[in-house]
Amino acid sequence: MNDTRPENTPRFSQHNKEALRNPWVLGWIGGIILVLSVNAAFIVTAFVTNPGLVEKNYYEKGQDQEQNFVSQQQARNRLDWHMKLDAIHQPVAGEPVRYSFNAVDSKGIPIDGDKAVIQAYRPSDINADFNTEMQEIAPGVYSAELIFPLKGIWDLNVMLTKGEDSLKLTHRISVLSSNNQ
Repeated sequence: MNDTRPENTPRFSQHNKEALRNPWVLGWIGGIILVLSVNAAFIVTAFVTNPGLVEKNYYEKGQDQEQNFVSQQQARNRLDWHMKLDAIHQPVAGEPVRYSFNAVDSKGIPIDGDKAVIQAYRPSDINADFNTEMQEIAPGVYSAELIFPLKGIWDLNVMLTKGEDSLKLTHRISVLSSNNQ
């Protein structure tokens, strides 16, 4: 080996003029490599676990969002329907839970709608979403039994239609895992 440094000089020193023998330079290079490695791991994880877009036709719906919001508000004010969605108990993944939906007008008279549909929407996984038509069990009272395949946050959207009129009620729920009872 052809080493020309004096005998007492350490191989790695902060006074060393050679870049790859200076601990400060090596520390900076190591820090940059660490940051780039963590970023690469995050990027790979994002691509591997990405469920994709969870809303079909997201662009068209986004363009019409303000108009849809205004028309829903106008319909809500014009119809003056009061709606409520209840579950008998806290939903648990894989177990049936019955939801009841009540709709009355401003005078408390039940609304006998043509159709009530409940949509279970999982914001993080489009493959778990499902729709169920609710059965009218009494005037203005609708019911459906749902089985949530996954635990976590779900949005329940109930759409009540009567003739040309329709209103939507959205309710966010948390589904427990089957071993958290």
